[in-house]
Amino acid sequence: MSAAGENLKINSERLWESLMDMAKIGPGIAGGNNRQTLTDEDSEGRKLFQHWCEEAGLSMGVDKMGTMFMRREGQDANALPVYVGSHLDTQPTGGKYDGVLGVLAGLELVRTLNDLDIKTKHPIVVTNWTNEEGTRFAPAMMASGVFANMHTLDWAYDKEDAEGKKFGDELKRIGWLGDEEVGARKMHAFFELHIEQGPILEAENKEIGVVTHGQGLSWTEVTIIGKDSHTGSTPMPMRKNAGLGMAKILQLVDDIAYSHKPDAVGAAGHIDIYPNSRNVIPGKVVFTIDFRSPDLATIQDMESRLKTEAKKICAEMGLGISFEKVGGFDPVTFDEKCVSAVRNAAERLGYSHRNLISGAGHDACWISRTAPTAMVMCPCVDGLSHNEAEEISKEWATAGAEVLMHAVVEIAEIVE
Repeated sequence: MSAAGENLKINSERLWESLMDMAKIGPGIAGGNNRQTLTDEDSEGRKLFQHWCEEAGLSMGVDKMGTMFMRREGQDANALPVYVGSHLDTQPTGGKYDGVLGVLAGLELVRTLNDLDIKTKHPIVVTNWTNEEGTRFAPAMMASGVFANMHTLDWAYDKEDAEGKKFGDELKRIGWLGDEEVGARKMHAFFELHIEQGPILEAENKEIGVVTHGQGLSWTEVTIIGKDSHTGSTPMPMRKNAGLGMAKILQLVDDIAYSHKPDAVGAAGHIDIYPNSRNVIPGKVVFTIDFRSPDLATIQDMESRLKTEAKKICAEMGLGISFEKVGGFDPVTFDEKCVSAVRNAAERLGYSHRNLISGAGHDACWISRTAPTAMVMCPCVDGLSHNEAEEISKEWATAGAEVLMHAVVEIAEIVE
């Protein structure tokens, strides 16, 4: 197997210019992007990406989830392709790099190979997965989930946004309903570059995160039922305060997560309080607990303790409580050979690096169920993501893209 020499470098100016040009599509209100999945802006971003890929000599395939596969031919007609990519869709108040860097770095590595007339044994396919964010149509990582047979196509098509519009209808409306069967493609390997979305790399002054594992995730929706009553005239001993019950359970969640430090985390992000009036004691609350850990047994322990101890809290307060598992996936261990290719690339190029566990879900997490997979991460300022103020440096983008390219080329094998 041939590996690329350290003199193989991307065109950092071209990569950065591509990032900035893509950011012009679906601009946010505070310097970021609002290019939510299956919107007109998403379609426009896809068309620009398609144009760039066709300029680079790539041929396009699109599956029934709208995922784009842009192929550079290899020298061996029978060799399975090495896939690389991420997503172009954003949060409503998203940044310019989350997902986008991974897609456009894939394009840039192909452009670089073209510039240098480097041929590989295996084809290379640059991928834009549909609806990674899951903000308009839940859940996240939807297309890669269908690809990995975690969801059915019909189930995905029936998902509705806040306006009642269905995923399948919107995919067709924007013109990106492909004809390929989802999951029919076979992969030699898959690589994804992503910004860290956390503060570790920047804090430790590391240029590259070699992602060895992806955290597992558990979402449990908790509903507490108390009794609406007047805040001024209901005596303290006679209250059934669902809001207070939630507050005690939120402290419990924090305690549970801390008991499994340093890698476990837990919090409630989505909270609805009823009737949500200034002078009414809450009679009902609905909130979602998000537990994460790279260890499945830890997640199961956190789920179990939540239910046992939250029931006890509510029983003592005269409150009703119920639980519904509304999302989750098991922890991921990425492929040892692919992870080594990432680490080898960082060392060969002289970039400082450390092993990292991804705290967020990514398309690579689902694809790891179908093919050998690894991830590369680069720092982001203050660990900020899913925010229009998300920022990275050109140097970080370049380092990540070069490590990605060298890892992909090592697995795709240069043909001398």
